[in-house]
Amino acid sequence: MTALPPDLFDELCPSSLLPFRFGDKWAALVLRCLEDGPRRYSELRVSLRRVTPKVLTQSLRGLERDGFVQRTVRPGPPRSVEYELTPLGRSLLVPLYAACAWAAEHWDELLDARDPG
Repeated sequence: MTALPPDLFDELCPSSLLPFRFGDKWAALVLRCLEDGPRRYSELRVSLRRVTPKVLTQSLRGLERDGFVQRTVRPGPPRSVEYELTPLGRSLLVPLYAACAWAAEHWDELLDARDPG
């Protein structure tokens, strides 16, 4: 599995303009980070650097509570924690891809709607 690129979700990412949510504000981005397999918290922080650690933890807990993400503690030393999609979470990827494609297609309209001028 390759490392998550730090610019995976830059400020011009269409997912930031989605008018609907998959969980909380950051849940869709977390799901996308986990689509290729389990990741440690520190790996998620690379691509999700705009998310504060507290909010990322809250998002992961919410996704875990709703059955989309599984948290696994690996005994150490050093102890490590990994997050991965459950089958239910993986089933969300198809509608998530559709939503991201829609946002990319309507990028200019979404930006115009948010422009106060």
